[in-house]
Parts: sequence; C-alpha cells; structure tokens
Amino acid sequence: MGEYTHFDADGRPTLVDVGGKSVTKRTARAEGWLYLPEEIFRTVSQGAVKKGDPFRIAELGGIMGAKRTPELIPLCHNIRLDNVKVCCDLDDEKKAVKITCEASASEVTGVEMEALTGVSAAALTFYDMCKGIDKGMVIKEIRLLSKTGGKSGEWVAEKGYGK
Repeated sequence: MGEYTHFDADGRPTLVDVGGKSVTKRTARAEGWLYLPEEIFRTVSQGAVKKGDPFRIAELGGIMGAKRTPELIPLCHNIRLDNVKVCCDLDDEKKAVKITCEASASEVTGVEMEALTGVSAAALTFYDMCKGIDKGMVIKEIRLLSKTGGKSGEWVAEKGYGK
C-alpha cells in the first residue's frame, strides 16, 4: 500500500508508534469565526440570549471538545493536556464571533488537533445556544495559527492565508 504512516503493510489502519519520540513542551493556537445574522448579533450584544451566555458556554464547550479529540478524530493519540484556553469574542465590525483556542502539553506528539477541535466545538456550541433565534449562522475559517515543539519545531501560519 505504499509508505503511508497510518496504514500497515497489509493496508490496515494503525496508530503511529510514538513510543521512541522525546517528550517536549508542545503548544498550538487555532482560530475560527462564527458569522451572525443581524438578529443574533443584536441579541448577543444585548446579553439577551434566553438560553444564557453563549460566550461562556461556548468556551466551556471548546475546552470539553479539545479534551475529547481522540474520541472524534480517527488515529489521533490520546494525550494528557496541560492546559486549554478558549476565548469567544464579539467582533462588532464583522458581526461575528472570533474563537481562539490555545492548547499545551508536555508530550511525544503535538496538540494541533486539540486546538482545532476546541475551536470547532466552541463554534458548534455557540451555534446551538443561538439557533432558536436564527439558524443562518456560518462557521468559517477554522485554521491553525501556530504550533511549537516536537521534531518540526515552530510553525506560524502565513498572515491572511485562507481568508
């Protein structure tokens, strides 16, 4: 089947063996946007969502999502996260919620997927909190901003790429 890392010689899926890798401090930062219809923008700006504060609930949902990444993404290693921080901030100019997630771990494999899953789960949680007002929200531009640690070292996204 070729030289695939996630398949064995017989073409069956396999978890990559990370047993020989060194433990290093690893970090990742991701972002995404949730664009809001006018009525939702107005309602969240006034703090009047009937279900409660969608910002804080979405941040909690993002943390919970990051912690469950290996259950959602096939062949993703189960790692012990040191920290996860999710922030949901209203951008008045874009009429959108900017969602960021920072994840860190002292591990043998990276935390990029945890940061991306944290953003995704937060966006979906915010959507769930506001869908009773209007279902026209749009989740866009989820991307990795940066990562550190491991064999590949530091990586930073190009400015404006993907937008």
